[in-house]
Amino acid sequence: MGFEPDVKVRTSEYRIGCIGAGMIMAECHLTAYEQAGFPVVAIASRTRANAQKVADRWAIATVHDTPEQLIEDSRVEIVDLAFPPDQQPALIRHALKQKHIKAILAQKPLALSVEEAITLRDEAAKSGKILSVNQNMRYDQSMRVLKQIIDNGALGDIVFAQIDMHAIPHWQTFLADYDRLTLANMSVHHLDVLRFLFGDPQEITTLTRKDPRTKFDHSDGITVSTLRFPSGVLAVSLEDVWSGPRQEGYHDDQHINWRVDGTKGVAKGTIGWPKGVASTLTYASTETTGGEWVTPRWDTMWFPHAFIGVMEQLQHAVKTGTPPALSVADNVKTMALVEAGYRSMADGRTVKLSEISTD
Repeated sequence: MGFEPDVKVRTSEYRIGCIGAGMIMAECHLTAYEQAGFPVVAIASRTRANAQKVADRWAIATVHDTPEQLIEDSRVEIVDLAFPPDQQPALIRHALKQKHIKAILAQKPLALSVEEAITLRDEAAKSGKILSVNQNMRYDQSMRVLKQIIDNGALGDIVFAQIDMHAIPHWQTFLADYDRLTLANMSVHHLDVLRFLFGDPQEITTLTRKDPRTKFDHSDGITVSTLRFPSGVLAVSLEDVWSGPRQEGYHDDQHINWRVDGTKGVAKGTIGWPKGVASTLTYASTETTGGEWVTPRWDTMWFPHAFIGVMEQLQHAVKTGTPPALSVADNVKTMALVEAGYRSMADGRTVKLSEISTD
């Protein structure tokens, strides 16, 4: 069938400077980079001691006292940011000013507002440097194979899609300082991957209630979003971050399931997070499988292997002078979708994406 659940590494020679020493950097980015042979030459974080611990683990030769010093290191060609969204914009702007910096990989959400994201998009374009955003769920193996199945017509015209999450995210401590929670920091994965699969939606309706487990104040806990696409696709993204009690003797059933129904077939599967296993996919098509269920298999996982694809697409864009697969311009559209979801919650209505300006 020729599916490609993981990317082929085409480009791997650009020197990376990593900013951040938390779980996502230490367990995902750097694990992936070692496996792919990407050269990491320096690291920095908010505290040197934390950066030093991660440097020792991954044999990174240089530890800088501050993120700004790392950005100014002339050996660094790509800045890999894993920092809170309120602090990312200033570091991105500092990197855009450095002649030796060729590209920047930022975390999602890119900023705290769509307006700030648009400004960063335009400043990056003016600088001539590449700014990419780490929408890593597009590189989850089941999502990549699903996209290939859809594109080859095996499912026919898509009718309905859903992502059904019942799992507890690891809320980083800095999120307690923000009002926005689930839609901006968890649902953004699902909303972005729905754009990846089906294009830009026309409208979104989002409902929410607070999560009983999350102790700090937040506007959105459990969220349910319904999206309508110009093609007619109707999609639901559900994030139940409560997902049941957690106590001794209670056997929880955390999971993320997904399903796509088409006129000629159905694909369904699971996302391996939070269990730390490979994602899965099975599908049946009247066109390509004779109606039988077929289950492609792979051994790699969303975390950490998807992060190989994220950095590879950026390195390849630098080498070829072509736009990255995860461009900041495209990410602004995901930010606009998140913004429309928040407006829907606040106003109690369906919000058309045309209401959110991205000019």
